[in-house]
Amino acid sequence: MSNRSSQLLAQYQILIDDLKRRFAENPDLNAKHLYQQLTAGDAFSQLRDEISDKEAELVLEFLKRDIAAFLQEHNAESLSHSPSVIALENTLWHWLGEITDRSQVEWHELAQDFKHHGYYQSGEIISQGRLVCTSCGHGMDINFPSVIPDCPECDNDEFIREALTP
Repeated sequence: MSNRSSQLLAQYQILIDDLKRRFAENPDLNAKHLYQQLTAGDAFSQLRDEISDKEAELVLEFLKRDIAAFLQEHNAESLSHSPSVIALENTLWHWLGEITDRSQVEWHELAQDFKHHGYYQSGEIISQGRLVCTSCGHGMDINFPSVIPDCPECDNDEFIREALTP
């Protein structure tokens, strides 16, 4: 790298340091205001005096790109720590946990259906589902693990469990 390139790069780095300082002083600045402040500042004036018009255009394009990248990186970091994003993440994890738990219960109950060949007797334990009496068609909803009672309508002791709905 030539001596002139090194000097210009060092001056551009001063401009970027000025960007970081200005943003630290006022984090509410947007890209447009940061660009306006930097191009009106002393660091840019000093750099502008040492470069051609074509090089100045290139520096301004680099500056726009670097300001946008700086703000995007800063916003990504601050967004990940916002209470709203944390609450959303926790909600999503909770939903995923419920789906997983529900899927495991459904697989367990499907295995139980195969084991019972679709028929359940009173006195057996079932975790959840809708049982339908084979004699009178009366339905009973079971929402938590419990012992299957006799049919409250006809005292029958045999039931079929309806498939779980997703």
